[in-house]
Amino acid sequence: MPHILLVEDSHLISDALRVLFEETGHQVTIAATAAEAIDAASTFPPDIMLLDLGLPDADGLSVLDELVVRGMAPKCTVALTGDGDEATIQRCKVAGCHDVLLKPVSPKALLVKIEEWTGG
Repeated sequence: MPHILLVEDSHLISDALRVLFEETGHQVTIAATAAEAIDAASTFPPDIMLLDLGLPDADGLSVLDELVVRGMAPKCTVALTGDGDEATIQRCKVAGCHDVLLKPVSPKALLVKIEEWTGG
């Protein structure tokens, strides 16, 4: 069962995605800040990290940077952003994100992508 770390500061979004993922057989951990995300990934390493770029305590990519430094980067990190300009997409890819999804993300499309990312 793949473990998803959802790093998202909107409780409305994270609660909805938690239900979606749990109902489709995934383990889910939610983190609302960069600090919580780093702690969560250190405690229970995720297979996939869905990473909001706009966190209240840091740029979301700093979470990935810190996990890489610690040798704990997830198998797949996907940036979630409302800003789809080319500079943002390139910044995410350079940081090591496997994909960049624009918010709002369709739940059905997200589940298809998760299957792709986990090889399911």
